[in-house]
Amino acid sequence: LTLKLLIAVLRTIGGVRRGTEGISGLYGVDVLLRRSKRGWAWNQFYLMEEYTGDSLQYVGKLHSDQDPGDGSVRYVLIGDGAGDIFTIDPRSGDIHAVKRLDREERASYTLRARAVSNKTGRSLEDWTNFTIKIHDINDNEPKFTKAVYTASVPEMSDVGTSVLAVTANDADDLSYGNSARVVYSILEGQPYFSVEPHTGIIRTALSNMNRENREHYQVVIQAKDMAGQMGGLSGTTTVSITLSDVNDNPPRFPQGMYQFNVPETAAPGSTVGVVHATDADIGKNAEMDYKIISMEGQDVFNISTNKATQEGVITLIKPLDYESKKTYTIRIQVENRYLDPRFLVMVPFHDTAMVKIIVEDVNEPPAFQRLAYVMEVSENAPVGTIIGSVRAVDPDNNRSPVRYSIDRHTDMDRVFNVHPGNGSVFIQKQLDREEQAWHNISVKAEEFHDLNQVSRVPVYVRVLDVNDNPPSFAAVYETFVCENAKPGQMIQTISATDPDNPIGGHRFSFRLAPEASIKANFTVRDNNNTTAMVLTLRNGYSRLQRSSYLVPVVISDNGSPILSSTNTLTVRVCSCDRDGNMKLCSTDALALTAGLSTGALVAILLCVIILYMLSIVSIVTMVRQRKKEPLIISKEDVRDNVVSYNDEGGGEEDTQAFDIGTLRNPEAVEETKQRRDIIPETMYPPLRRPHPVKARDNADVRDFISQRLQDNDGDPTAPPYDSLATYAYEGNGSVAESLSSLESLTSDAEQDYNYLSEWGPRFKKLADMYGGDESDKDS
Repeated sequence: LTLKLLIAVLRTIGGVRRGTEGISGLYGVDVLLRRSKRGWAWNQFYLMEEYTGDSLQYVGKLHSDQDPGDGSVRYVLIGDGAGDIFTIDPRSGDIHAVKRLDREERASYTLRARAVSNKTGRSLEDWTNFTIKIHDINDNEPKFTKAVYTASVPEMSDVGTSVLAVTANDADDLSYGNSARVVYSILEGQPYFSVEPHTGIIRTALSNMNRENREHYQVVIQAKDMAGQMGGLSGTTTVSITLSDVNDNPPRFPQGMYQFNVPETAAPGSTVGVVHATDADIGKNAEMDYKIISMEGQDVFNISTNKATQEGVITLIKPLDYESKKTYTIRIQVENRYLDPRFLVMVPFHDTAMVKIIVEDVNEPPAFQRLAYVMEVSENAPVGTIIGSVRAVDPDNNRSPVRYSIDRHTDMDRVFNVHPGNGSVFIQKQLDREEQAWHNISVKAEEFHDLNQVSRVPVYVRVLDVNDNPPSFAAVYETFVCENAKPGQMIQTISATDPDNPIGGHRFSFRLAPEASIKANFTVRDNNNTTAMVLTLRNGYSRLQRSSYLVPVVISDNGSPILSSTNTLTVRVCSCDRDGNMKLCSTDALALTAGLSTGALVAILLCVIILYMLSIVSIVTMVRQRKKEPLIISKEDVRDNVVSYNDEGGGEEDTQAFDIGTLRNPEAVEETKQRRDIIPETMYPPLRRPHPVKARDNADVRDFISQRLQDNDGDPTAPPYDSLATYAYEGNGSVAESLSSLESLTSDAEQDYNYLSEWGPRFKKLADMYGGDESDKDS
């Protein structure tokens, strides 16, 4: 079996004829071979990529020695790309590539082939694998891993400082020729930077590159294959390089002298002025610290750095006084916070400037000589006593007079006052230390010519104690004595209290009142420690004879003057057991004396409880009865028919009194509507008066009321709800004319009241009072 293989491109490996005697090579060299079982002879196939010819690309030829050449043998090809990329002529065994191949997509193909008899359909040769390798050509340019690179390098760096390494990859076969051997070069960016040809490392090529002169650079790097030879493919990338800042520039003041004005009333902590030093560096390299280096002004002013703007802010430490010092001249210094030792030898990294601060005069309020005053006064000091004085002066040059006064918000009771001219503080009410030991007031000082200039100072007044309160019992004692008490037996320990507060503390003395010393039943023994004991003086006490005793005790203090008081101790007589424990006292003894037994007491108690329960039941019953339906159920059922009259009438004999019904509006009365709170008139018709007076006959009264109604309706200040208005109107056309005292004569002697008897019974009382003769009055 013989295989003939022909390859047109690259290496040609000849086919070999296998016979019984030997093999004839391609170049006429006969090689003796031992016959093997297999009839195929294989060599590796090679095919060039990117074939651009017009005809199909020939790969090789398969031939079996069992093929007589008459077309009875058919060749079959399967595997990678069989049919669509590689085809075989089934009669001749020629293999062709029908597509353009790319080694970068696929470098080799593995296929299988065999020979089949067309007559029997049997395989003349078994399936055998073979490989087709694609030979590379330089068809891919180098490509950088990034389209744009960014990098930074410190300014003022030395030559050769590494900046960045760029990398380009070539898809061609590195093991075949120079197609994938890449060399780097710089196209733009010289003379500042350079690149290493084989590593792609970019380095600085120029020393002392200053960021303040130029900060950004664009460097173009080229990568070329074929080891950089002519005809090689290339690719480029751009590298953006930024010079990072270093602290190579000192701060500088733009001017050597600054001037600021500040009012003398400026509060400590307020800003006086702002200075700004410039620094060509950026970031933390431009951060600065300011300080005052002159002796003058260090205790008055301070300068600090505004971290956001790097400005020096001059602030006030303590108050200014124009009258004391009008100007300040200080020297300030600025320096970088973070220094670079490499550049310290070049220039000094600090700068100085002068600052002149002018204090402006302001009309200031009076200033007190002290921040606060403490005064003392005895509580028994008479009204008008001067307890101290305050003093304030106008700090301005004109020295305006000052007037003093008490801030009454701090002295609501007006206990103190101050002399407006000299500031003497005196009391104008009696003081009591036990009521209030301290008084905190405020004194105002204002300029005489400008009352808006006011200052205040606190004055603390301490009221000193005097012995003006006598001592008394410290508590209310409930003392008892047993009926079987023995002489000299202690029944109570007493103590005293005193609202005064002497310097050495309290010391009280106790004794029995002199008037109680005669035939005394008890005595008082002083313990000399502000306490005393009450002792019995006789043997045995009877609660039936006397239920209680009053023991007057005189208590004296140690003040100056010595004050004392008599306090009465009530001692009840009680029955006690053998151990002296109280069993029954005087209140129980009264019940026993009346002869009431225990059963009687229980009965009385039960009666009291029953009476209490009955009273509760009666109260509940009354409350339930009061919960009946009221006369007026609805809140809206309120009538505007309340009428007030001020008619005195004619007395007891007056039967023709004025009908007050005329004051009502007859047109507003609803005849059919009945009131719920009175008996209907239909059941009990009203009695007729002998001579009723109709409202329509009194036109003047009706006109008067109508006029007042119109006045109230048109009054914008009248309330929105219905209201009652009462008027006193005597009417027109009266027979008696006006009764007003304004039109009366000045003397009663000139009046003649005899005509009153002619007016009828309504004026009989007046006629009797004034109509008689003087002789009648005297009689």
